[in-house]
Amino acid sequence: MKEQATHLPELFGSYVFNEETMKERLSSASFKAWKRCITDGSPLELATANEIAESMKQWAIEKGATHYTHWFQPMTGVTAEKHDSFIDPVGGGKIAMDFSGKELVRGEPDASSFPSGGLRATFEARGYTAWDPTSFAFVKDNSLYIPTIFLSYSGEALDKKTPLLRSMDAVSKQSIRILRLFGDTETKRVTAQCGPEQEYFLVDKKLYKEREDLIMTGRTLFGNKPPKGQELEDHYFGAIKPRVAAYMEDLDNELWKLGVLSKTKHNEVAPAQHEMAPVYSDANTASDSNQIAMDIMKKVADKHGFVCLLHEKPFAGVNGSGKHDNWSIGTDTGKNLLKPGSTPSQNAQFLLFLAAFVKGVDEYQDTLRCTVASAGNDHRLGAQEAPPAIISIFLGDELEAVVESIIKGTPYKDGAKKKIEIGIDVLPSIPQDNTDRNRTSPMAFTGNKFEFRMLGSAQSISGPNIALNTIMAQELKEFADKLEKSKNFNADLQKLIKKTFTEHQRIIFNGNGYDSSWVKEATKRGLSNLISTADALPHYADKKAVDLYVGNGVYTAGELEARALIHADTYNAKIAIEANTMLDMIRRQILPAVSSYAADLCDRMATLKAAGCVTAYETDTSKEVAVLTDALMKQCQKLSKDMGKVPEDPWKALAYYHKTIIEDMKQARESADALELLVDEQYWPFPVYSDLLFSE
Repeated sequence: MKEQATHLPELFGSYVFNEETMKERLSSASFKAWKRCITDGSPLELATANEIAESMKQWAIEKGATHYTHWFQPMTGVTAEKHDSFIDPVGGGKIAMDFSGKELVRGEPDASSFPSGGLRATFEARGYTAWDPTSFAFVKDNSLYIPTIFLSYSGEALDKKTPLLRSMDAVSKQSIRILRLFGDTETKRVTAQCGPEQEYFLVDKKLYKEREDLIMTGRTLFGNKPPKGQELEDHYFGAIKPRVAAYMEDLDNELWKLGVLSKTKHNEVAPAQHEMAPVYSDANTASDSNQIAMDIMKKVADKHGFVCLLHEKPFAGVNGSGKHDNWSIGTDTGKNLLKPGSTPSQNAQFLLFLAAFVKGVDEYQDTLRCTVASAGNDHRLGAQEAPPAIISIFLGDELEAVVESIIKGTPYKDGAKKKIEIGIDVLPSIPQDNTDRNRTSPMAFTGNKFEFRMLGSAQSISGPNIALNTIMAQELKEFADKLEKSKNFNADLQKLIKKTFTEHQRIIFNGNGYDSSWVKEATKRGLSNLISTADALPHYADKKAVDLYVGNGVYTAGELEARALIHADTYNAKIAIEANTMLDMIRRQILPAVSSYAADLCDRMATLKAAGCVTAYETDTSKEVAVLTDALMKQCQKLSKDMGKVPEDPWKALAYYHKTIIEDMKQARESADALELLVDEQYWPFPVYSDLLFSE
């Protein structure tokens, strides 16, 4: 352990073709050309691309790579890769290891089987991958992974990386306009930054293989809460069990080799639940790293006899898993634009960026809600364990008091005699985490960033960050358009900030988001409450959202419409898989098992009756089992029948699955779970929650 810690600096990023490695292996001219490419967007000449490719290939071969792949993020929410070997025949039965600049920069995978949402016909198979030079290549599983974007033949974005990069450009462009108004002439680039905390469950692999629902859907479709769950709160931050600790140690090492900034590890609230949190980085790197992390988590778990579950709600009755996205924006000169400064000008600048964020979240509540809508996340949001489906912002007592004083024009609450004059006074000290963290808030300010807590554990972080970046870009654009025309900057700035906070104060809420009174209060304020994915997704391509994304060059109207359709199709497919899995388990596992138990119970009753000693246990249990078995059979038949009525139109199907199929599944589960409590455990066909949650 001591030796490992000593060599950690050498281990970290050792399988990444990072900037330091490029500087060592490339000529000065090529290295500078690459730097210009990522800072200014300057194109790479073929000669430079060839040199980078040759150096990358040699480095990768030294790391054991025999293949390379253009690694991209299609709209499936996971990553995709096609591997080609470096070998090239040179005659005489010999080969050379070859990799050109053309192969580095561009690939052509078959795009026909990836979702396009109608952007292209199925027979139009051609798609293109293009190297993202801002993301470092890495070696994993004996292949060189080259992060790329993924486009259709006609140029539409078929991935999640392309619009993320576009949104980062948009927020940078508009932020710089604002900074110039405050006299900042040095900043050339503003970068959206985030750090996604990742929650997950670990279950024993042998037990997992006995659960068809876990294998097919990632969650349990049947099961009762165990006698002991998370009630004693003894798992959260508790001592990590040796087997899990070994997994976490192995996981850290694998992530560190790949340059993933895994920082924190601990037990989460629910039994068998854990969390990994990384160090803050730019949104593009953070997105890539999170995709890598989810993949490595599963592979390392397999080595340790575990299965890593990333579903948002693997087990009913215990906390599910989320992914808290800590978002901010910073300059290339090292300044965090959401951190209050120590001078009047810095305070004024901070308040303007804060006002833009508050205004944006209020105006685009539905857009943000859509980015976290999924079949899995529907089980979490609003379930007394995660933020409610209502979007609101938590500022903390100190900052909310500042905003209140600006809106009302009254003295700041600390007893000061004067009002806060934006651009003149220094704000009261607002340290990071200046107030108790509000775990019920969907969007909590934590001193220099906002924590977007609604993300599901299995989802890509790209969608939510694309939305945050684009919304911020739009609001800053509107602010810049006004202030650039101002003849009295300080006076107009103060008016703009006050007006913005006044008009959008409704989105600020510091209270308990779990309390039922908040739902009524939010309704009075006019806030959206899109409880389910079926409620949220139709808003994905609202005119307001289309204008937002298209106006900032992040999506075309067609790309946005396609994504809405893909999300609807994905939801429908997941519910259909769950329903069919449930039917299969009821018919082929639960009912036969219950029937066997009932038959043996009746035989025992006959024997006891002949002896004159039948007890209430046998008679009452047999009656309950018979009633529940009949109910389950009827519910199974209804679910099967209703599955045959699913509308063909994806949007009608979305509503139908939510309203009809999910309700059918709920009814069937109630009967099955009641039977689980009655049937002798030796008859029950698969492991129960007590087995799964306490198998570590």
